[in-house]
Amino acid sequence: MILDEKMLRLIAVGASISANCQPCLQTNVAKALESGADDLEIAEAIWVGTMVRRGAASTMDKFAARMNQAVPLPVSFPKGGCECT
Repeated sequence: MILDEKMLRLIAVGASISANCQPCLQTNVAKALESGADDLEIAEAIWVGTMVRRGAASTMDKFAARMNQAVPLPVSFPKGGCECT
């Protein structure tokens, strides 16, 4: 099965939400509309991405809590956000 452009863009809309990427979301919503997606389809893709992100965040929160019990994290964190990039 080969996905058409509209379906690929709707998947990208959901992926943008789950990745917390605002520029990607704006681009993919615009391209989904250009590809024939309607507002309801885009809303559903956003909902699916939101559910994926919430599930992943919940799992990460539980994992972090276990890590904090095993290896206590420092009281102060570096300014400017994470250091993984």
